[in-house]
Amino acid sequence: MRIGILGTGVVGKTLGSKLAKLGHDVRMGSRKAGGDQAKAWVKEAGSKSSEGTFADAAAHGEMVFNCTSGMGSLEALNAAGARNLEGKVLVDVANPLDFSKGMPPTLSVCNTDSLGEQIQRAFPTAKVVKTLNTVTAAAMVEPSIIPGVHTMFVSGNDAKAKAEVVNFLKTGFGWKEVMDLGDISCARAQEMHLALWVRLYMKLQTPNVNVHVAR
Repeated sequence: MRIGILGTGVVGKTLGSKLAKLGHDVRMGSRKAGGDQAKAWVKEAGSKSSEGTFADAAAHGEMVFNCTSGMGSLEALNAAGARNLEGKVLVDVANPLDFSKGMPPTLSVCNTDSLGEQIQRAFPTAKVVKTLNTVTAAAMVEPSIIPGVHTMFVSGNDAKAKAEVVNFLKTGFGWKEVMDLGDISCARAQEMHLALWVRLYMKLQTPNVNVHVAR
């Protein structure tokens, strides 16, 4: 599958490398093509990888991952272009974290709205699926670094899109337990979970932490 990755940070590079290793044709997008981080990632990720602008990556991908900084996601997606996202599964991995007052961060949107919902409203023809935002980047693609069975969440309005993403999570990334929370409004809970995750990280002094839903 052709996959577009928006963002050249740790999350984008981690997901992009894993997807390229799985045999997908991955293009990483940034504000300007030819940036040092993107070029270095292509060199490391191998022949299944390439880089370009946000628009290049979005046009390339049959599925697109938003791995940009949450407070800049809408700007990045606008640069990617609505036409390039039309009808595609858009996996939103971002969190609207606001570090302006230091640690721990707050959320720039919460309670009655979420970044996932804002993206879906801004790009109504895209099939937004919120997931992977509740764990550290390394655990996204290798959940076994956290001992035991633990839970990944998904939400979104399109059932087929969610099923496709869940298949990626299970068969590609190795997630054993994935819970569908419901429509895209459930992204509020997924994003607000970061308040707990950050405090667990600070308390335990490791990012390798997640929750298991017992039922």
